[in-house]
Parts: sequence; C-alpha cells; structure tokens
Amino acid sequence: MNVTLNRPVPSGYIDAIPSKSHAHRLLICAALADRPTRIRCPQTNNDIDATARCLTALGAKIDYDGEWFDVTPIDRSAKNEEDDFAILNCGESGSTLRFMVPVVLALGRNVKFQMEGRLPTRPMSPLREVLIEHGAVLSDAGSNPLSVSGKLRGGDFTFDGGISSQFTTGLLLALPLLNESASVTLTGKVESRPYIDLTLASMKSFGVTPVDDGNRFTVGPSNYLSPRSVTVEGDWSNAAFMLCCGALSHDGVTVGGLNINSTQGDREVLNILKHFGADCAVTENGIAVKKNTLSGIEIDAADIPDLVPVLSTIASVAHGTTVIKNCQRLRLKESDRLATVSEMLGNLGADIKIDGDSLIIDGKEMLQGGTAQSYNDHRIVMSAAVASCVCINSVTIVDAEAVNKSYPAFFGDLEKISK
Repeated sequence: MNVTLNRPVPSGYIDAIPSKSHAHRLLICAALADRPTRIRCPQTNNDIDATARCLTALGAKIDYDGEWFDVTPIDRSAKNEEDDFAILNCGESGSTLRFMVPVVLALGRNVKFQMEGRLPTRPMSPLREVLIEHGAVLSDAGSNPLSVSGKLRGGDFTFDGGISSQFTTGLLLALPLLNESASVTLTGKVESRPYIDLTLASMKSFGVTPVDDGNRFTVGPSNYLSPRSVTVEGDWSNAAFMLCCGALSHDGVTVGGLNINSTQGDREVLNILKHFGADCAVTENGIAVKKNTLSGIEIDAADIPDLVPVLSTIASVAHGTTVIKNCQRLRLKESDRLATVSEMLGNLGADIKIDGDSLIIDGKEMLQGGTAQSYNDHRIVMSAAVASCVCINSVTIVDAEAVNKSYPAFFGDLEKISK
C-alpha cells in the first residue's frame, strides 16, 4: 500500500490510542493471575495481537470485543510432554519474544517461537546466556523458530543493562513464578529505565511488587492477583506523532487520553517539543501543542529511542542545528533507524547526516517532498507522514501498511485532524 500526502494542515482534537507497551505487560500479568481479568483496550495492533496469540497458545483464553480483552488465566499446572513443543508466533514483535521467553521457561513449558521480518536477527544476548546459566535450553542463536525448553532456576540474573530494557522486563514478569527468591542485577549504563518502571507499575497493579534497589530487583515467589478490571493507558509513543504534527501547525493539535504522570518514558516528547520552542500546554481536554519559532537543540536518545524518527523530522525544519546523541540502539529496531531516518528525511530534502552514534540535522524552512520508503518500519512511515506537513511537494510513502504494527488507524486519524 502506497500513500500520497499533499501537505496536510493538522488542526483539532484526537484521542490517544492505547499503549502497546502497557498492553503487553497487562496481558501477560492477566494470563498468569489467579482469576479472570478484563482489560480495557479500545484499539489493538499487530504487536498486541501477537502477545495475545502467544498467551492463547500457552492455554490462556483471551476474547476481544473491540474494547475489552477478557482474559482467563493459563493453567500453570499443565505441562508439555517431553517432545511436545507449543508453537508461539511472535510476528515481528520484539517485546512479545523477549517477554515471553523467560515466562515460558518459568512455567517449564517447551515452546517454539516463530518470528517474522527482522526479528530473528535482533539481539537476544545477553538474555540468552543468563537464561542458559539458570537451566534453560535454547536452540542456536539466530534460529527461526527458536526452540526453548527447560525449567528456570532462581538465583541472581546478572547482565549488561545497556542492550535492551525488554530483557529486564521479561525476567521481572517471569521471576514471581519460581519457587525460590530471585534477583535481576543490571551492570553498566541501564538503557530505557522508564520502560522498566512501566513493568514494575504493571506488576504492582496485579499485586506483585519487586524490591527495587536501583540496578537490582529482587522478587520472591508471588501470586499475580487480578484487579478484576484494568485500563491500558494512552500511548505516548504514538501520540508523539500527532503532537509533533501540532508543533508544525499554527492551529495546533490536542491529544486526549494521556496520563501526564505516566511511567512511559516517551512522555518526554512534551518537554522536548517545549525545548524546541513549540507552544505546549496541559489542558482539561488533553495535551495541546502548536507551532512557534522552532530552534535546534541537543537531545539524548538513550531513554527515548522510539522518539528519534519523529523528533528528527521536527529538527529538519528547526532553525539551526540539532544533535541527537546516543542513538546506537536505533540500529537494532525494525530497521536500522540511524540509516533509515537519515535516508528517509534526506530523500525529502532534509540536511541530515550520521556521525558515529549521533544524528546531526541542520534545519531548513521547508522540505521538498518526494518518495519515502517505509523500510517495513512503522515509525519511519509515521515520521514521513509528519514530514509531509512541511514539504513543498507531495510525499508518497511506499509500503505504508507497516503502520499496522503499532497504529493501524494512523492515516485515518491523521485525516481527521487535517484540513
């Protein structure tokens, strides 16, 4: 599917979609809980569906009516026959794979994880090695499907916290299921700490509270206790695209349904847009952003890698130079986002270059427009759409269906707020 946009002018109100990061965590907690749970999630996407599908394959009963997930937990006493491997299809969802591998090992299940897209090539180390140290049996690195068996033992799981917070989340979700106390100790610089905080908050809503000593988390044998019903927060990560549209519009855009006190790290987009010079306000209707004089800034992407594509778009039309540093983990996403952000915006006329692990962007008054490849990356597609708001000519986005990974309604929502 190719989509052509002719300089949309964003204006008005839109509701934030549910956070897929929060939904993953709540679904897993619910599937491990003591009784059924209703989870309010008014929209879903390919990644959320992947987690629900994998939990169903493990024995949970999950029904979705377009607004609510009804989750009946997994029978944790059920076991595989020795040679019987359940098939779990993760699609392209890195969160699903990295969260579910420790969980199935804590349950003592035999599983084959099927993967699509770039997922088989995305790193599983050092999680892989630390799981093997604690009783896991995994097929060779890079294999697809990935075969997982064995029963996870407790103790201390120590590994480098600088690769992916998803490794920490997977272990935190799994460790309450063990029959002995266990801990996760992170060495080095911990990346994306806000996502770990979101995991801790999700677990707490199901009655499990790991001891948090900064870079060490301790979990005793615990039962996930269903709150009966829970609501998925509005998604700051995807709302960022609409908020950035507002920063390029004199009329502005308001996004409702966002928790200003959320543990979602990507709420930082609001502070960054203020730093660029956009007019930003928290109103009774939601988060309102509109255009003002934008100036180049320095951004540390260590905790907000998913914001880099759309913030690069803002930088491309901000006066002066923007430096976005600590972008190394962008190479490990659905595409090599250091390369694809640079290529996409460069093809539309931006002055952007890669300098080691940084992006250097010199702003222009307007971009030219043209053709933007999706690289099968949802955030590249949506960033190109935001860029179309400041392009002299139309923008055609090739293979734009990649948005289905996280925001299937994106183009419809963009149309709702476009003149």
